[in-house]
This record gives sequence, C-alpha cells and structure tokens, in this order.
Amino acid sequence: MGLVRRRIGCAGERLWRLEDFGDLPFSAVAQSLSRLTREGTIERLSKGVYYSARQTAFGKSLPSPTAIQELASRRKTVYPAGIAAANLLGFTTQTARRSEVSTSALSLPRKLIGSETVVHTRRPEAWTKLSEVDAALLDFLRRGGKNSELSPSETIDRAVALLSESGRFERLLKVADSEPPRVRAIFGAIGEQIGKPADMTQRLRASLNPFSKFDFGLLAGLPSAKHWQAKGITDEKENLGETGKTEFERDGNTAGGVK
Repeated sequence: MGLVRRRIGCAGERLWRLEDFGDLPFSAVAQSLSRLTREGTIERLSKGVYYSARQTAFGKSLPSPTAIQELASRRKTVYPAGIAAANLLGFTTQTARRSEVSTSALSLPRKLIGSETVVHTRRPEAWTKLSEVDAALLDFLRRGGKNSELSPSETIDRAVALLSESGRFERLLKVADSEPPRVRAIFGAIGEQIGKPADMTQRLRASLNPFSKFDFGLLAGLPSAKHWQAKGITDEKENLGETGKTEFERDGNTAGGVK
C-alpha cells in the first residue's frame, strides 16, 4: 500500500507500530510493512514494532535505547528491579551496569529492552495494576532490602516511611496474597509498626505457616520482626549450610540473564 510507504518515508527516523495505521485496513498495512522490511526500508524489532532509520556518515542510525524501552513499557507492564528499584525508592544512588526489570509477562522482546538487560519474568498478574513505585517496593521487600546502601536502621526507617504514605499499605495489601510468604511477613511487621488495624495484619498472619522462619535481610531489625517469624542470626548461619547461599539467593533460577 503506497500510503503506508509515503507515511514512513515522510516521517524520517522513528519507531512504528501497527496501531499507528489504525485508520487503514489491518491486513493491507501488515502486508505493506512486511514488504518494506524485506526491502530493507524498515527493520522489524518485534511483533508489530518497526524502525525506520536515517542515513548517517557512519551508516544507518540505530533506535534510541530510551525510546525503545519506553515502547516496551507501553506494550508490556515493565517495572524497575534490583538496584534500579532501590534507586527509585531512595535506598541507593548507585546505578547498575546492566539494566534490571521485572514483568508479569512470560518474556520481553530483546530488541526492545536490550540484550544485556536482566529480566525477572512471571511476576504476579496483580502487579499490572500497581504504580512503578509500588512494584519497586515489592521487589525491594522480596530481596530483603539487600540493594540498600543505607545502614540497616536507615533502611528500616525508609521502608516504614514509604509504606506510611497515604493509601500505599492498603493498595499493596490487596496484592499481598500473590507475594512470597517472607514478603507478607515483612509487610505485616511494618504494618504493625505503623499502627495499621489488627484486621489487616491478622489477614497477613493467617496466610503464614506458623512453623516457618523468614529471612528479613536488612529489615531484621524491625521491632516486631521476631513476632513475625523472622530468622535470628543462628538461623541465618544454618540456612547457609553447604551451599553458601541465603534464601534470597536461592529464590528463583537465573538462566541467560532471565529469572
């Protein structure tokens, strides 16, 4: 279809999606984009996403990493993870050498997020309703605050402050059932500290195995951590055992940068 070719030609360098041609017949647009890809006029980055380059002195231009990551975020629910999450929340000023994200999707297009990006997939579907900050906070709790560069007491103060912000505890309580037990335990300990109603914290307590102990990481100093089945120092040493790994390090398998 000549109209698709003209639009792409007149627009110069940019990313294109099938949705950008919503006023034209879908099948005709798909065929035109496929034809333009075979000709080398555009490059297919992932299903339904194309890139129109511009010619430079060094060859064809490359897609902007920022633009394609923003596009990936619009197409899938993508949240910062690891050091990026800790940075967003104010626990560290560090930036990771490799980007790290989490998503409820089974995978993310590598051409959109970058081949070096570490992707934590299969986060609960409940995360799709969360804000970036709320999801980052859950990621931080999942790791027991290990990416914080603050002291343990400062880390606790910052986590408590974040969960004390208006409505946040209640929002995260709605998705708590989909979180690992240790997150629910840490969440309950913080809720108790900030004075949340007993019916809220009891709901969390009822979801925990009363015989289990949980690794609170840097948050083990919470006043009611022991009351919420936090492991003590002795428990932690026993947990290392022959593997030399903590519970956090054993949580999930990483293969090819994807967990």
